[in-house]
Amino acid sequence: MENYTIIIFILAIVIGLSAFADKSKIPYPILLVIVGVAIGFIPTMAEIEINPEVIFLIFLPPLLYDASFNISPKHFKTNLSTISTLAIPLVFLTTFWIAIVSHYMIPGMTWPLSFVLGAILSATDAVAAVNVTKGLAIPEKTITILEGESLINDASALVAYRFAVATAMGSAFIIWKATFQFVLLLAGGFLIGFVMSKILAFILTKVRKNINVTVSFMLLMPFVTYLVAEHLHVSGVIAVVCLGLSISRFSKKIFPESLKNNSKNLWDVIIFILNGLIFILIGLNFRYILKDIDNVMILPYIGYAAIITVVALLTRMIRIFFQKINLQKAFQKNDRKKRKVNEHALLDSKNSLVIAWSGMRGIVSLAIALGLPKFLPDGTPFPERNAILFISVAVVLLTIVGQGLSLPWIVKKLNIKEEEK
Repeated sequence: MENYTIIIFILAIVIGLSAFADKSKIPYPILLVIVGVAIGFIPTMAEIEINPEVIFLIFLPPLLYDASFNISPKHFKTNLSTISTLAIPLVFLTTFWIAIVSHYMIPGMTWPLSFVLGAILSATDAVAAVNVTKGLAIPEKTITILEGESLINDASALVAYRFAVATAMGSAFIIWKATFQFVLLLAGGFLIGFVMSKILAFILTKVRKNINVTVSFMLLMPFVTYLVAEHLHVSGVIAVVCLGLSISRFSKKIFPESLKNNSKNLWDVIIFILNGLIFILIGLNFRYILKDIDNVMILPYIGYAAIITVVALLTRMIRIFFQKINLQKAFQKNDRKKRKVNEHALLDSKNSLVIAWSGMRGIVSLAIALGLPKFLPDGTPFPERNAILFISVAVVLLTIVGQGLSLPWIVKKLNIKEEEK
């Protein structure tokens, strides 16, 4: 009963803060994270244990489905090169550079443990990116790139994480096996998502006259798709994204306006509540992770987290800079009659900076970190688990609060909206 009371209390705070956020200049997610940290330090506040499996099952499917359902298909297709570059190569590059820095900077961080930390923090978060950039004067193209990247990169990060943890627990890392599993996860996810979208489309054509049944099926299918994909050991993330993209196109063709409005209103409420809970939970967990760290190590670990945040940001900036150059070269080399690179796919310096600065970590990094095994196969505690968990949460907080608070100022200074006109 106590846990239910806390959840109702948190929901009330989420709703109340949303009204306050509209009047303040602080982005809604950042306000929730800060308040979550503050609430966590209330002495009488009971600990809320987050089960990573619950996060992946309850939070991810509806949030990913909603984001992919509402993404611009035109901008997604046009900017697929940039999206795929950020969602796959950049994830592994970020894992690599964070691992390098962590190994030489943090005492006790072996190579396998350093790669575990790098994999946890390698992917940006769709929820954070979408919510922090909401309401800013950012072109739809840029928003689409951020959303598209965040929708796909979770699969890359999870593959890197699984192999890093397996290596830390004594398994040998074999590059061709890792590559094969990654391709299998992606291809299998796309296939499951495609099949489930066809099944859902068939069902919806039969029941579309019943609004309640239609909306209920649309709410249920992301969870079913995720579970089917994970049961078959392919990417549930990719499957749900594929489902959202397919059903978005399908619904525009056959759904009447009344059904679209009813569905949108219900989804807006659900996503609002889930988003609020996510950011509050990120803040709440800081205190409980903090208690497992020696007092003398708190400041050094925060310092390590700050350096890792800078490394991840610089890696992202450099990769986007090279992507900007590569697109420009490819565009100039193309035959004018048969251009492979669309002019609208090119990146300018201002939007490149916004894309780089919007790479925040969030609930996925937190869930992956919390899912770290507590023991090795021989029964000994997983080495440096508390340090990895604390640094991961600290980086999540630094990116959401630090980059999130400064992003509106950067957008205003760059005056992107006027430039786009």
